[in-house]
Amino acid sequence: MSARRPAPGPVGPPEDGAAIDGRAITARPDGPSRRRLLQGLGAGALGLAALPLAGCALDGALADGGGSGGAGDDLELSFLISNLDGGWVPSKSAISSYEANVWQQLTDKLVHTDPEGAVTPWIATHWEQNEEATEYVLHLREGVTFSDGTPLDAEAVLANLEAWAVGRPDEGLARVGLFPGGTYEGAEALDPLTVRVTFTAPTLSFLPTLGYHGCQLMAPSSLALSLEEQADLASQIGSGPFVLESWEPRQRVRLVRREDYDWAPEALGASGPAQLAAITFTVLPDDTLRASAARAGQTDLSYNVNPQVLDAFTEAGFVIEVPRYLGFVHGYSLRTQVAPFDDVRVRQAVTRGIDRAEILRTVFTDAWQPATSWLQAGVPETTDLTELFSYDPELAATLLDEAGWTGRNEDGFREKDGVELGFTIYPTPYLTGSVPEAELISQHLGRLGIRVRTQKLDIPTWTERVTNDPEQGVGEVTRSFVDVGTVAGVITDEGEDWFQTGSSDAELVRLRDEVAGAATREERAPLVEELSRHVLEQAYFIPLEQNVQRIYVQSPDLRGITFNAVAIPSYHAARKEPS
Repeated sequence: MSARRPAPGPVGPPEDGAAIDGRAITARPDGPSRRRLLQGLGAGALGLAALPLAGCALDGALADGGGSGGAGDDLELSFLISNLDGGWVPSKSAISSYEANVWQQLTDKLVHTDPEGAVTPWIATHWEQNEEATEYVLHLREGVTFSDGTPLDAEAVLANLEAWAVGRPDEGLARVGLFPGGTYEGAEALDPLTVRVTFTAPTLSFLPTLGYHGCQLMAPSSLALSLEEQADLASQIGSGPFVLESWEPRQRVRLVRREDYDWAPEALGASGPAQLAAITFTVLPDDTLRASAARAGQTDLSYNVNPQVLDAFTEAGFVIEVPRYLGFVHGYSLRTQVAPFDDVRVRQAVTRGIDRAEILRTVFTDAWQPATSWLQAGVPETTDLTELFSYDPELAATLLDEAGWTGRNEDGFREKDGVELGFTIYPTPYLTGSVPEAELISQHLGRLGIRVRTQKLDIPTWTERVTNDPEQGVGEVTRSFVDVGTVAGVITDEGEDWFQTGSSDAELVRLRDEVAGAATREERAPLVEELSRHVLEQAYFIPLEQNVQRIYVQSPDLRGITFNAVAIPSYHAARKEPS
């Protein structure tokens, strides 16, 4: 069987000028305000001593098991997170970076993919691949069970492959967006512990993508549930080192150790059950309060605090993890059917009008690095194409003039035929720092005469206005993948159609097909460079900086935490050792 269907792109419609959470920010064509940007960061550039004590809000969030384990329960891990609003349906096309922290402890994968993209055994102990990369045979570990006691065997793997590759779209259950479903032909059980998977064309991305966080193994009984039933985390049965003890929607998830777990991958450095007895994930939306809790020793780990306080935590002896994942850099995808981005000169002008060096020194820290392409620098096929999007405001102004945006209105913004040149950015709630970064970009582009409004939204609203509506021209990308071959699956109408080109760009379609159909990595590498060059020349994608989407402020007592290719931690081997 095969599955080729369009999926929603990454952007949705604006309500220009409307106040969200009491604020609407409108660009003015003047210089940047560092003070205003740092105020937007909350703690800003303040040291730890300047962070406020959390008070009642923190006490409430840490109640009922949310605090750091004390005497007698020092094997428990407390984890503060800004939200768990993305839902618990495991076959979502892109699992939220927030919920993925929980899923990684509840589930296993067929293979482990490390931060360099190396694939090693997990539930699949070994495998064979034909020369054309169209057929794979997976050999499964014996004795693995889901937490309800049912076997993780070939039949269970077939059910998961079907969910990842095809889904049940008529019931609202999407396939996994970066799984190579476009070439998936089918799978069969050769015996209880052996599965053969076939594709209609070379699919080099298959094996590494089995380590992607969307490809988590679930019990067939969970996969068979309806969309509404799957939204209940208590109904989701995995085979991982922890099991669910309790959860409160959008507030807290508590996991406890699975005592009979004994099939962790060697890459994690430990076998048998987890050393931690329990993990409690507690939602605390305020960035400053999460930082305060870490400072006060009230939590073992705070997720995504403001970048500007990280140096102070390091100086105080905390461990800061800012893992870079394999995937796309942080940037904006532009929908070419939405004005003003239907003109390549406007897209190129916006690209050239952003001062990325100022963003790095103003909003972020030395842990952030400049983008060199639209792909992360850690992706093996990435080449340096900075010259295609480097800051050049004079060129940007010339491009806008050539596009006919030569008039100016009373506010100083460009106009053509009575229409003002402008758009709205909705900063992603998945990236700390995206709000002040968008505000700074609005000032950069304001100096060119482009009015850019920015509005902060919560996750459900952001998904509705940005991800699910084709009329919003700008989408903010913080997307991971474990193999570059899956890139072809998102850029045209045989995937998510990020740029709203459908199949109209013949060169993009050609490169998409050749990247996806390459039979060897040596054949694929120059094609990826060609594809990247075309995307950047057409300004379909505006790179900003290397993506550091996940920031972990950890107690110095924690040891044994490992990260996979998409920067999600495993706590199977984690332990507490007083420093």
